[in-house]
Amino acid sequence: MEYRMLGRTELKVSQLCMGTMQFGWTADEAISFQILSRSYEAGINFIDTADIYSRWAPGNPGGISEIIIGNWMKNNHIPRDKVILATKVRGQMGDGPNDEGLSRAHIIQAIEASLKRLNTDYIDLYQTHWYDENVPIEETLSTLDALVQQGKVRYLGCSNHPAWRLTEALWTSRYHNLARYDCLQPHYNLVHRAEFERELAEVCSAYGLAVIPYSPLAGGFLTGKYRSGAQTDSARSGSVRRYFSEQNFKLLDEMEAIGRTRGNASISQIALAWLLSNELISSPIIGPRTLSQLEDNLGAAGLCLSPDEKERLDLLTCWK
Repeated sequence: MEYRMLGRTELKVSQLCMGTMQFGWTADEAISFQILSRSYEAGINFIDTADIYSRWAPGNPGGISEIIIGNWMKNNHIPRDKVILATKVRGQMGDGPNDEGLSRAHIIQAIEASLKRLNTDYIDLYQTHWYDENVPIEETLSTLDALVQQGKVRYLGCSNHPAWRLTEALWTSRYHNLARYDCLQPHYNLVHRAEFERELAEVCSAYGLAVIPYSPLAGGFLTGKYRSGAQTDSARSGSVRRYFSEQNFKLLDEMEAIGRTRGNASISQIALAWLLSNELISSPIIGPRTLSQLEDNLGAAGLCLSPDEKERLDLLTCWK
């Protein structure tokens, strides 16, 4: 599998990143182990998680995904320097006043807990899950900088940040000589383009940030399992309905047609290939909950769309 640089850093990540929100939610530990092992064998060296995964699931206190990853690495004797671990901080992990947010108190508490769950002494990419309007950005960034200086974190990233907040963070880091965000994890896919493309794309390009989009398959819509008039039961079917439109169903037909000319590539493989054709994108974050879904996702590695194919998909999903 081809490897790519992570922003301006020397970290080399695989074309696809293994997202793990489903671990401990829609995939139990045994299936999660199988998915991690198969993806590692296929060349995926980049694993993304978060401390809150998946606290919303019944009986899940949060941190389960991190525990599963740590146990998998330990049980399979995976060399630590062969895997790039990314996790996040911000979400509520308890009922106390310092159990959420981006304050100094919470970040210091959260990093120690994540290190313990992941069975490691450093995080390659530590990300703020979304911004905290109640904490001065200087406090957040100075705390993250201290973690970098201590060797507990190698690089910093953020997710779900609007362009103005991301720019403010970059300028604050420059002004105070602090470690800066080198990576953005936005919500970005063929049917959800404006949020990233309107302003964030230009910021990432100007400042040399890596981009690792989550939900590249739009919660399953871009797999083709949701078609006009069809009934599909899924853990995410409620949120996917926002993509149900005549135009988006035409998009699925076009993606299917392109796939047929590419050796019967699946709709999901075409969706991932569309992201990989963008030079700003380092690694789309996939989130398979079964081995069959993983095998399908792996088929996107190395799949390149022609300029004409990309233009056809761009025109069908243009938001401007």
